Amino acid sequence: MIVQDTRPVQLEATGTPDRVVDHRGGGGRIWPPKIPRSPVFDETLSLMREGYGFLPRRFADLDTPIFRTRLMLRDVICMTGPIAARLIYDDARLTRVGAMPQTVLRLLQDKGSVQQLDGAAHRHRKALFVRILMEDKGSLDRLVATFRRQFLERVPDWSRMGAVALGKELDLILFRTALSWTQAPVDADLLEDDAALVADMIENAGHVGPRTFGTLFRRSLLERRFRAAFREIRRGKLTPMPGSPMAMLAGYRDVHGQLLSPTVAAVELINLIRPLVAIGRYIVFAALRLERHPQWKEILAEPDAERLTDFAEEVRRISPFFPFVGAVARASFDWKGYRIRRGQWLMLDLYGSCHAGEAFRAPDEFRPGRGVRRDEADYSFIPQGAGSTARGHRCPGEMATVEILKEAARLLAGVIDYEVPEQDLSVSLTTVPTGPTDGFIISGVRWRGMERA
Repeated sequence: MIVQDTRPVQLEATGTPDRVVDHRGGGGRIWPPKIPRSPVFDETLSLMREGYGFLPRRFADLDTPIFRTRLMLRDVICMTGPIAARLIYDDARLTRVGAMPQTVLRLLQDKGSVQQLDGAAHRHRKALFVRILMEDKGSLDRLVATFRRQFLERVPDWSRMGAVALGKELDLILFRTALSWTQAPVDADLLEDDAALVADMIENAGHVGPRTFGTLFRRSLLERRFRAAFREIRRGKLTPMPGSPMAMLAGYRDVHGQLLSPTVAAVELINLIRPLVAIGRYIVFAALRLERHPQWKEILAEPDAERLTDFAEEVRRISPFFPFVGAVARASFDWKGYRIRRGQWLMLDLYGSCHAGEAFRAPDEFRPGRGVRRDEADYSFIPQGAGSTARGHRCPGEMATVEILKEAARLLAGVIDYEVPEQDLSVSLTTVPTGPTDGFIISGVRWRGMERA
């Protein structure tokens, strides 16, 4: 039996007047005694039509932080808020296996990846990614320095190009950055095609159709080349830089002491490269915020690590990235008085949780002074997951995302100047993943301080 929490909402200051914590359910709503069910039999088409707004709209309509519906004829329990985030990311009784459609799985993670493991096997493999992306400060510094170099090398070309599609340029810059940093094999003739492929993996993950299947086929060709590279390393014919991600993947032994197969090693290499390219979406949103809030371009033109972090984290909070994440119950258990049965599909609203008024005052306003930070103890600020990175399913690339986003903001505000010609910069929340409609075009690119020729 569930006893409804009738205590007054307790709001707790977290260092700034823009952060508050609601100790009840998501959006300030109480957890009901029985999980409400959406009146619609199956809402797959509604999800495709409504995108990021699908879950928040139903939480509001049903006045609940939890409800039940069907997607693709499959029963799913949808949740929002910090209490739900703790369950989805910290509870060992849940798994990511079977939590996403096969096309999404194959495009974003693929079979055999760390996200498809549980228990000791997951923790052991995850520790490799934590070492690569978080614990090795020198590796992270090299990653940011490589991004800076790749960005600056493109500036002279941009100055000659006239109009520049920033998003597409960032796909190429970040792909080159990822190849150089990981020491992955480079095929100069296929560089631009491969960069476009990785961007398409992200773009098409939320869709089903000919483009999706075409992207899956192209991905299989890239995996084949990476598999061959790992075979060459095993044969001693290829030697990546010691300590590089490529070398660490090639030498990694699983919880049973076995080397990764070349197939799985290739999958995990892509799982390092693809998220780095995805950071370009955040950078485009950062450029959009600099355009809409020009005072921040002037603020960030002067070196200030704290303000850069404030800006980058608020970009991550407010920008629509991945709208939700799924999990599946490995066994039946009781949670908050609800019976969660074995095989039950659960879905957590990431976008809505980061826009909850009880966690963030004026959540739809861009306020870098909120002081939000990546913190394992904060289950309300969850753009890339919640809880422990080492023990749970939180994204280990979060630190790299923040550092690259900070460097990109510094470059856009303090190193180059440019104009933003008239274009449609509206962002549709019905498209997943989304961004400015015209992709954010810049022109007249020049080094900051140079007079326009």
